[in-house]
Amino acid sequence: MGETPVDADTMMGTELRGLRRRRPEVAGTVLAGTDGLLISSDLPETDATHLAALAAASFGLGHRVADTVRHGEFRESVLRTTAGAVVTYPAGRNALLTLVADDAADLEALHADARAVARRAGSVLDTRRPVEVTPASESHAPLAARPPGSALPRRATHHTWRRPPL
Repeated sequence: MGETPVDADTMMGTELRGLRRRRPEVAGTVLAGTDGLLISSDLPETDATHLAALAAASFGLGHRVADTVRHGEFRESVLRTTAGAVVTYPAGRNALLTLVADDAADLEALHADARAVARRAGSVLDTRRPVEVTPASESHAPLAARPPGSALPRRATHHTWRRPPL
């Protein structure tokens, strides 16, 4: 007898709810594509679609910074606020797990659990949705697809900074 395959959406919803049950300091979770599109959410009060897009922007910036300073792969971004933190982790090749945590959160302890959830969700998504690569000319390619050093056009003139008049 073979095993019954687990529905990927059910598994991801279960993972997100399980994380919140184990970690009461987590107010909500969002699983989104690196393109900013919402995949799954467990956020009762926050606009999950908007947070998915912001998480993708944060990931893009974090990935570029890590690449620029040559300190390895993007691991997570942490935004601390007066009321807590928002943490984004990569989940496989094309997804992100974002957590909204309250100010009582022990982020070091939370990281291990959240990274495990991100790994499991990422492995499901990586096998469920094959990556489609659409060739684009370099001038119209998205920022993440351009080679380092060619992201922005270079200015022909050199401008110097001037102090504004007092």
